[in-house]
Amino acid sequence: MISKPQEPEFAAFYAGYVAKVPSQGPEALLDHQLAAFKTLGSLSENQGNHRYAEGKWSVKEVIGHMSDAERVFGYRLLRIARADQTPLAGFDENAWAATAPHGGRRLAEVADELAAVRRATLALVASLDDTALARTALANNKTVSARAICWIIPGHAQHHLDILRERYGVKI
Repeated sequence: MISKPQEPEFAAFYAGYVAKVPSQGPEALLDHQLAAFKTLGSLSENQGNHRYAEGKWSVKEVIGHMSDAERVFGYRLLRIARADQTPLAGFDENAWAATAPHGGRRLAEVADELAAVRRATLALVASLDDTALARTALANNKTVSARAICWIIPGHAQHHLDILRERYGVKI
């Protein structure tokens, strides 16, 4: 089990994501969410294009954002775990969403991509030892540990799965 990171290991912004991970650690949630991602691919195209309010992302765009963010977090995790101390830049999720192709793609493709990204994340997380998990670096001008990123990834995904349930009415 990957132990829970302490607050100095991540920026305060991520505390809500870390809190969404059960005390047993991130591994089971990472795996469990994969089934939810596959379920998202079975929604209709109309459901995939649904926005709960004007100016909000569609279901497809939320799923695409989850893939984009998990790729960024996974890249940060790899760099930090490999002891790379080069500061890592942040990213503007809204700017990315404005130019991403997710909304114009078939929902099943967007959901399959998210599942593929998650399988890669699972493989990376499973490969890390305690030394790698304890390493830290700067990401978006804040210190973060590899361990914290292992908790942030499923917490971020859970945040968006919760939004899909609560605001979009998606049954996952």
